[in-house]
Amino acid sequence: AGCQGGKKIPQNSIGQLKQQRDKLKQYQKRVTLHLERERAVARQLLRDGKKEKAMLLLKKKRYQEQLLDKTENQISNLERMVQDIEFTQIEMKVIEGLKIGNECLNKMHQVMSVEEVERILDETQDAVEYQKQIDEMLAGSLTEEDEDAILEELNAITQEQLELPEVPSEPLPENIPGRVSV
Repeated sequence: AGCQGGKKIPQNSIGQLKQQRDKLKQYQKRVTLHLERERAVARQLLRDGKKEKAMLLLKKKRYQEQLLDKTENQISNLERMVQDIEFTQIEMKVIEGLKIGNECLNKMHQVMSVEEVERILDETQDAVEYQKQIDEMLAGSLTEEDEDAILEELNAITQEQLELPEVPSEPLPENIPGRVSV
């Protein structure tokens, strides 16, 4: 399974890369434990006076340490590759979203052309200007007599609000039923 222009990367490819990374990490742990044991054995060989065997064991240990370094580099490469693939998949989804958005905008532009928008704006502007003309005609059609009549009516309404109610001219009753006099 590989990358072929524009096709989706199978999820199992990423899974396989992660499995390889995990196997390398397990291998790394095993070798590290083995190296610790060999170091202890080399120490024991030196105590026992077997310097040649200890030297040979330490050379073998050194070679395995170099393999461990290579394994660490391979793990780093696999992790970087997994991250790159996952990020590329995200980028592909973003590009697909942009493509869909662009298609949608194009369809909307087909429905509503620039000329249609300009026509609607022109009609709106014409309607606003027409309404202004009507407002001006109405405002200008009042004569000075009309203005005086309007002010007179306004004063009359204001006076009505200020007038107090009239006081009754009849005498008040002396005995109110239900009331006890004092």
